Amino acid sequence: MTDPITDPNTDDAGARIDAVVKANPVVLFMKGSPLFPQCGFSSRAIAILNHLNVEFESVDVLQDQGIRQGIKAYSDWPTIPQLYVDGEFVGGSDIMMEMYESGELAQLFAKEG
Repeated sequence: MTDPITDPNTDDAGARIDAVVKANPVVLFMKGSPLFPQCGFSSRAIAILNHLNVEFESVDVLQDQGIRQGIKAYSDWPTIPQLYVDGEFVGGSDIMMEMYESGELAQLFAKEG
């Protein structure tokens, strides 16, 4: 049995994730930063958001193992990046690309203002 004090998966990561998601209209949990993405999928997600001129908060999951694992449980989605709009999970890089290509993502952001 793991000690909940030292186990990074049982810290307050869920509460921290929830607070960020609820406090920001658009949040991207990613590997790296918008200026220096650390994986191709995160880079693609940033490119899509930038192309749509969307202001967003980013969270670098590489800086905090609790957040990196916790976000997967929070969304019940196994991969990173993860996009949230108005507190709702939208999807990862592939879903963002499909929604971008269909125009659905632009419509979502236009509707949300």
